[in-house]
Amino acid sequence: MKPLGIKKLYYSISEVSKITDLEQYVLRYWESEFEQLKPAKNRAGNRIYTNRDIKLILYIKKLLRDERYTIEGAKQVLKTYTPDGDTGEQLELIESPKQRQKVKDPLLRDDLLQMKEVLEEFLRKLN
Repeated sequence: MKPLGIKKLYYSISEVSKITDLEQYVLRYWESEFEQLKPAKNRAGNRIYTNRDIKLILYIKKLLRDERYTIEGAKQVLKTYTPDGDTGEQLELIESPKQRQKVKDPLLRDDLLQMKEVLEEFLRKLN
């Protein structure tokens, strides 16, 4: 365990794989497809990723997996992408995908489902 107060500046590809919940081969492939994704390499030739690189990867993942862009479509979106400044926040490694918990209270569940429908309709109107 890392001592408190020390922030990690660089991450290995295996750490980034855990943080983003993506396979290492996907990260290497995206590097070849997206010109903005160019992690530096250390003296041994291993990729070293910054928080900014990881935020870009998470954005690409969102475009491709959640918003269903093609790679070419995501490239177009990324032409106008400006990464946030590095906030210095420490990113957490994901040990395994977390299971979503079921809402047991039937009234709360109904309320949440209705809210989800309203938000989805709102999103459709925005697009």
